[in-house]
Amino acid sequence: MTLNGKIVAITGGGTGIGAGLARGLAAAGAHVTIGGRRSEPLQEVAGSVDAVQPIRTHVIDVAENASIEAFFGDIRDNVGPVDILINSAGINIAKRTMAEMDPDEWDRVLRINATGAYRCMREVLPAMRDRRDGLIINISSIAGKRAISLGGVVYCASKFAMTAMGTAVANEVRHEGVRITNVYPGEVNTPILDKRPVPVSEEHRQSILQPEDIAEVVLSICRLPPRACVPEIVIKPTTQEWV
Repeated sequence: MTLNGKIVAITGGGTGIGAGLARGLAAAGAHVTIGGRRSEPLQEVAGSVDAVQPIRTHVIDVAENASIEAFFGDIRDNVGPVDILINSAGINIAKRTMAEMDPDEWDRVLRINATGAYRCMREVLPAMRDRRDGLIINISSIAGKRAISLGGVVYCASKFAMTAMGTAVANEVRHEGVRITNVYPGEVNTPILDKRPVPVSEEHRQSILQPEDIAEVVLSICRLPPRACVPEIVIKPTTQEWV
């Protein structure tokens, strides 16, 4: 399947996995719009790719309903209905244990990682169902399949919520031409590592997955014909334990 002209929306597109996905999809010919909370990183990503369809940018805060509506309204009005949505926006916190965590941080992480993804899906699903075609990719985490201490209490809870939501909605729309894939990356060299309770060395950053590794997997899924759906996929560093 060619991705030429496919209309793609990526949240969290200014850094990390989202930025890697944007570069890969734009290079493959897709018409990509990236969103994030800060304009400067978005512009840097857009300027780093020489593609037939330049990457578009639009600020979005997935914790704010009005911002989500404005982001998708801009794409609909200026490009067209979204063919592929990639929910890549996400955060974690430094104090990750139940004993240390501020309850307000619980609300904030769930609002961005889980509710934000739900709100974005809600923006694109009606049109996808009407035309009986569409793909949604949720960038979850292995913390959305295993409640690992490395991720922490609220991050695991938010990613489990994303996992359950993606699976439940996929089952709901499977006869309407819409496919949903949950992607579970292990450790990836992204800015979220800066929130680790213990600083991460440069050597470790280089030994784990890089954003372009995730992009290769996602592009393969995007190129599948409409009859084929990948419900979920795990990708981890070779050296990372899987239990």
